[in-house]
Amino acid sequence: MSKKICMLVADHPFMDSRIYKKEAKSLQKKGYKVTLIVPRKNGYLFDIDGKPFTGQYLNKTFKHEGIKIVTYNWEDSRVPLSKVTGSVKAWEKEGFNNPLTQLAIKEDADIYHVHEYLSLFAGIGVKRMMKKVKGKDVKLVYDSHELTPDPIDTRYSEPARKNLLEKLFIMLKEVDCIITISDSIKSWYLTQNPGLLVEVIYNSPPLTPDYTPKEYNTDSLIVCYEGNIDNKRGSQEKIFEISEICSKQIDFQFKVIGGIRFGESIEIPDHLSSVITMTGWVDYYSISKHMADVDIGWIDYADIGQSLNRTYALPNKFFSFLNNGVPVVVNKCHEMESFIRNHHCGLVVDHPEATAQDYAEAFLYLHKNKEKLKEMSRNARKAMEETYSWEKMEKRLYRLYDGLMKNNLGYLK
Repeated sequence: MSKKICMLVADHPFMDSRIYKKEAKSLQKKGYKVTLIVPRKNGYLFDIDGKPFTGQYLNKTFKHEGIKIVTYNWEDSRVPLSKVTGSVKAWEKEGFNNPLTQLAIKEDADIYHVHEYLSLFAGIGVKRMMKKVKGKDVKLVYDSHELTPDPIDTRYSEPARKNLLEKLFIMLKEVDCIITISDSIKSWYLTQNPGLLVEVIYNSPPLTPDYTPKEYNTDSLIVCYEGNIDNKRGSQEKIFEISEICSKQIDFQFKVIGGIRFGESIEIPDHLSSVITMTGWVDYYSISKHMADVDIGWIDYADIGQSLNRTYALPNKFFSFLNNGVPVVVNKCHEMESFIRNHHCGLVVDHPEATAQDYAEAFLYLHKNKEKLKEMSRNARKAMEETYSWEKMEKRLYRLYDGLMKNNLGYLK
């Protein structure tokens, strides 16, 4: 009889690339029965850009590509889940009656895999209530996509950060293992508590099957940004200014894959309308096609000094670029900087708060040094093929789950 896995999601879209397309699909392929419990907002499931699915996925429970999807109303979960910040003694009475915990208990799974701070709280409720009500010991995995709360983010007051961190480490005492997305985040957890079991599973995609090495034998240059455009990651003002500077000197294009979220808009200046192209949000498996003509990837994280999350990040877009042989230009972010310097697969602008002028100069420099760019491209793809592709991460995921099933995670110590 195959073992059952139940993934709890508090905020992510149900087809999130890490949760659904990689982890859930890989575990299903391995023979596990996989259920996702995911939120509806205003009655609807939503896409990766926040757009509601108003014409599909309307049943409360359904199967999608062989994976069971159980839904709940996001709005109904907020008040009880917020009790995580209150008295620990009141958690069972006031917090664990949330719909995410209650639906998860009904699934009667063997392993519960949670993906955010609030779904971790829901998972703690599952683990405790499964033991109390059913006498069943279940395993709990915390997939820490980022550090929550960010220990230095000033958006939280210092007392709020202290309380959230205190509650986090109370909850982690009941977690069987932590998965995270970078070695720096793993080190942070182990610094706080050396007894934690932590595995790194990078946010990397499967290898692009039809990859063709880039030759860099034209006079043009295409720079790409992938993901959400916001003030902290991918400023539209910097995109405009970079495009302005570079297009005056060379045959330059700036491609944005993704960009705006549902209900938002961007006004591209008229004189840059032929320079900046926006694909909109594309299917996860078609990203490689949209990167086929891209020469350089761009990642810019703002306010590095106020966020360990951004300092320690190795985001999906970073690996998407590398997977397609696209060298990456970044500002001085610790984890991406270390990776690029180790694998020689891009260029680090030596400023935490890099300007559009800084980036433009980097792009123009690489444009003049095509052989260096070509070498970086080969190194990017080589790193993915040898170490970082999802095919490699999938093996880590299988080993971890096999250890959970056999009560043997000694390799993590």
